[in-house]
Amino acid sequence: MLWDWGYTWEILPVLAGAAIVTIEATLVGFVIAALLGLAFAILRMSPSAWVRLPVGGLVEFIRSTPLLIQIFFLFFVFPKFGVTLSAFTAGFLALGLHYSTYCSEVYRAGLENIPKGQWEASIALNLSPWVTFRDIIIPQAIPPVVPALGNYLVALFKETPLLSAIAVLELMQTAKILGSENFRYTEPMTLVGIFFLLLSLISAAGIRQVERWLKNRRG
Repeated sequence: MLWDWGYTWEILPVLAGAAIVTIEATLVGFVIAALLGLAFAILRMSPSAWVRLPVGGLVEFIRSTPLLIQIFFLFFVFPKFGVTLSAFTAGFLALGLHYSTYCSEVYRAGLENIPKGQWEASIALNLSPWVTFRDIIIPQAIPPVVPALGNYLVALFKETPLLSAIAVLELMQTAKILGSENFRYTEPMTLVGIFFLLLSLISAAGIRQVERWLKNRRG
């Protein structure tokens, strides 16, 4: 039998529970990526070379090394330095750290597109750098880069199967366990593909809604 519907309905709740773990890792990882990426972008614009160059080097190093190695490093190497992380924690931290470097480039492009006059006006008004970024620069820089950030959200979501390498019970790991128990891989792997497709489409639709909301707000 190529496809067993009875087995499909039996494993569907198990995979649905694993999908929650995948979604949690995606959302927490993306929040870290979005916030840390913004911090990296701002620090890379610092007039001080002592700040700008080390941060730029760190961003390039993280972006240029494989995500899987970073996951292994956090989970297997950190305990050697006295920092022990659960598999889930190491997973979402690695996802967030890795994608923060990509988000930082997106933010940097948005920040650099702000007209120079905005910065000069802030200096003329004697505004502090914190107030300038919070109230003037960031509200103008973020909306145009939302589509690119949304693309990285979807990309991060599709990277979550890598967490199965450290035994996080997300969708892919759960599907592999179900398949090995019954020697049936067609149903669990197909359902995993459908889950990823549906959640990616939902995410893309949500991103488009955010874009329209931002355009209406600016309009």
